Amino acid sequence: MTEREAAAHLLRRATFGPTADEVDEAERIGVAATLDRLLKPVAGRPPLPALGPNPAARLTRESSREQRQQANQERQAQVRRLTEWWLDRMVTTDDQLGEKLLFFWHGHWATSVQKVRSAPLMLRQLETLRRHGRGPLPPLVDAMVRDPALLLWLDGQRNTRKAPNENLSRELMELFTLGHGGGYTEVDVKEGARALTGWVVDRRTGAARFDARRHDPGPKTILGQRAAFDAGSYAKLLAERPETARFVGGRLWFRFAGPDVPPPADLAGPDTVTTLRRILTAPAFAQTRGTLVKQPVEWLVGALRQLGVRPSTLPEAGRRRLLAGLAALDQVPLRPPSVGGWPAGTAWLTTSALQVRLRVADTVAGMAAPTALARLSAAPPEGRADALARLLVVDRWSDRTGTALTPLAGQPRKLIAAGLVSPEYVVC
Repeated sequence: MTEREAAAHLLRRATFGPTADEVDEAERIGVAATLDRLLKPVAGRPPLPALGPNPAARLTRESSREQRQQANQERQAQVRRLTEWWLDRMVTTDDQLGEKLLFFWHGHWATSVQKVRSAPLMLRQLETLRRHGRGPLPPLVDAMVRDPALLLWLDGQRNTRKAPNENLSRELMELFTLGHGGGYTEVDVKEGARALTGWVVDRRTGAARFDARRHDPGPKTILGQRAAFDAGSYAKLLAERPETARFVGGRLWFRFAGPDVPPPADLAGPDTVTTLRRILTAPAFAQTRGTLVKQPVEWLVGALRQLGVRPSTLPEAGRRRLLAGLAALDQVPLRPPSVGGWPAGTAWLTTSALQVRLRVADTVAGMAAPTALARLSAAPPEGRADALARLLVVDRWSDRTGTALTPLAGQPRKLIAAGLVSPEYVVC
């Protein structure tokens, strides 16, 4: 692998999709310096969207059908505004690795607004994941077991000392911390549910609060340890287990490196940034080039970045077409299909998905900035396929793809659309 190819490989995995200029800069300063720059925290917080209060907060038992319909319409508008804001941030932020890590955590602690029914609570969860996602696991797990959106999503507010609900405890062990085969039993799940009792969500304010009357204060035996566990001490117990570090490290490898090459044995670090550094510098990481199928969000956001399209500057109809495209591809931010998150790998490579991707690619190509089109037009017709490869940060086209692209040299937008659905672009 050349220095440029190594830099492009790093940037394809550590960002949503690098531009040719970003690869040029990475080649100039070197892969190691590029990684240091990617992992360095960006000062300040991104400006948040102005969502306003939850419309449901003003509803009462006496509210009319018309008032409820109006509140529901406002709620849907808030969700759309938040989704568009996050899509725009993915495209435009300089903190590409930080935002991609946030998207990873969103898929890991998979929570859907379709059940939570509150854009402000989903935004609050994203900010919790952003605040703790780069650091050690214990503060992150501790914050998430009390996150209002997660409590609503997994029925945590229904978990009482008289009627323990095991949903949150089970998924906390199976999907968020220890993982399948993490050494826990059904008894551990039940005891964990007792530890999590007492937390409720005020739908009017969106706050999670502890109600001692609903909590089971008695001793519990979890993973061989007996104590009067509550949410905080239970979260700490799980987060500090070596099985958790291995499981989360493996999930990071799966998403940033891929499923085809086994992760190194010593992958997990004391915090997530250290683990990411180990992933992106592992000798096995270079072997994963050309093996990772892009998720639809990664595919779309990368294309928008490379073609100079900023979603927030598009007319409303254009923004809606982008979200409709993601919906047709079965991956819309804030709407994972289940607590297990989105699928991966070849699940995105079905025949029906290809047909949808063709339509979305045509839409995105039609939005390409004049500068992107000019870069293609500046090349002679016989060199435009190569110019497209540079624009889309594809190392090289296969003979088959090159043959398919050559007749489109005189039609830049069709050339772009074809490149976006090529195997070399979809699998990075």
